[in-house]
Amino acid sequence: MGFEEPTAAPDAQTAHEALLEFPDNRLLIDLCGEFDRNLTHIESHLGVQIIRRGNQLAVMGEADAREKACEVLRALYIRLEAGKAVEPGDIDGEIRMGGSGDGTGTRDGDQMEMFKGAAVEIKTRKKTIEPRTDAQKAYVQSLFENELAFGIGPAGTGKTYLAVAVGVNMFLGGHVDRLILSRPAVEAGEKLGYLPGDMKDKVDPYMQPLYDALNDFLPGKQVTKLIEEKKIEIAPLAFMRGRTLANAFVVLDEAQNATTMQMKMFLTRLGEGSRMVITGDRSQVDLPRGVDSGLRDAEGLLKGINQISFNYFTSKDVVRHPLVAKIIEAYDDAAQKAMVRKAEKKGGGSAPSAR
Repeated sequence: MGFEEPTAAPDAQTAHEALLEFPDNRLLIDLCGEFDRNLTHIESHLGVQIIRRGNQLAVMGEADAREKACEVLRALYIRLEAGKAVEPGDIDGEIRMGGSGDGTGTRDGDQMEMFKGAAVEIKTRKKTIEPRTDAQKAYVQSLFENELAFGIGPAGTGKTYLAVAVGVNMFLGGHVDRLILSRPAVEAGEKLGYLPGDMKDKVDPYMQPLYDALNDFLPGKQVTKLIEEKKIEIAPLAFMRGRTLANAFVVLDEAQNATTMQMKMFLTRLGEGSRMVITGDRSQVDLPRGVDSGLRDAEGLLKGINQISFNYFTSKDVVRHPLVAKIIEAYDDAAQKAMVRKAEKKGGGSAPSAR
């Protein structure tokens, strides 16, 4: 259709400048964003300066940053060529993933090599989801490849969101007959008291994040109909006892709040033709003091078993507001310092006193 891939001009401009030429001015406008906000976003994250000259963008800065910015701009332009929008999250994703000429962000040696040459996408009825970090790409791959997968890491890294997206994708594709989403009904530090209503009214507040994810991928009326037909089930962990979950995609969210016995009970529900995903954040255990987290026990017991994968996320994989990553890092730093102080105090107390 007359598309020409943007390429860098020869280094005849200056030692600190690269030129990218884009043949479609309309797409270039979308690439730059309103008031050049997309360019500003890239500049602030990569430490470069980007100037528009007609249908060219001049990228100035240190060599590594300049090259990275060019890769990101190429990938975003190809995204626009494919008819996709460019949002701030998409820009962050390309920056994290390294950018690439094919728009995938996949590099040689990447553990997601099976996706090389094609974008990683999870298609649902309402939207198409794309992983925005390397850890998310590896996680999505493991969800498709393994019958039992664990996603462990802090809030905002997409563990549950991606798991539900893959579940919806597999359900719509006919790979499973049911979608089962579960959570432990554990209070997060506050006493909620006696909730009014029937059983559904009592447990729905705990399950709301799962409803939110579903409504992102399926029309509301379809979600309601599928729940009525028992094609989609959203239930507390305690309701899983005694069941065999066959031909289903099963997600256990907030697994750090499952006890050891609950985790064993849940894992042994796995039936023929089913896939199971366990997600959790080890730093947010709401169990009573002295009660061990089933997620931590499962992690230690099940590592090394074939067809069980463990994927880990850090604050660098947070795809919510940028402040969320900084908040998580601040809490992690404080916890690390507290552990060091505790170790030093313990060591100092046991050491013999000088005379």
